[in-house]
Amino acid sequence: MDQVQLPERNFYDDNAASYCEATLKVDMGVARERFLSKLQPDAHILDAGCGSGRDMLAFTMRGFQVTGFDSSPQMAAYASSYSGRICEVLRFQDMQFQNEFDGIWSCAALLHVPKHEMEDVMNRLVNSLKPNGVAYFSFIEGEGERVSSDGRRYNSYTFDSLRALLYKVGRVREVEVWTSTDSGTQSKPAPWLNMIVQKSSLEGANDI
Repeated sequence: MDQVQLPERNFYDDNAASYCEATLKVDMGVARERFLSKLQPDAHILDAGCGSGRDMLAFTMRGFQVTGFDSSPQMAAYASSYSGRICEVLRFQDMQFQNEFDGIWSCAALLHVPKHEMEDVMNRLVNSLKPNGVAYFSFIEGEGERVSSDGRRYNSYTFDSLRALLYKVGRVREVEVWTSTDSGTQSKPAPWLNMIVQKSSLEGANDI
């Protein structure tokens, strides 16, 4: 069966170089340190929706094992070249990992997934984590869903609506939440929600 191509994929294929060069300048040091503080030194990290490969390189330089993917072939090629790691071409909706990673880093990537597919995608992400593994997610704060004039889809969450989503998924507990403001590639600074969760070692447990 042919995969459904997301609207944003065309944007990122067409603008990969300029977009990557812009996002390389975004300082994610604080969020990365909060995430990495929850992991062991030899942890295996999945950079889910890795974009430019900026964070793949940062994790690799810290000595972590890193696997990355992006849905855009052009972005994946850029990330592979920049990070020195192989970045696979893969959609969130097609992940099939099972108990494979100690940590998942998904920075400003899940916001492009259609909301009606988010529960399934979150299930796939949780399945990808080993028991007690941790995951970092970030979203633009708000509610609803929109498609911008350049074809990119954006979904937004509040902490309450993100917690409600994760409660339906189950098997995770909230570890840390915070807000931040960063213009990134946007013309105006956006309010960001940041959340770190941990997968339970017990099937079905839920502390969200």
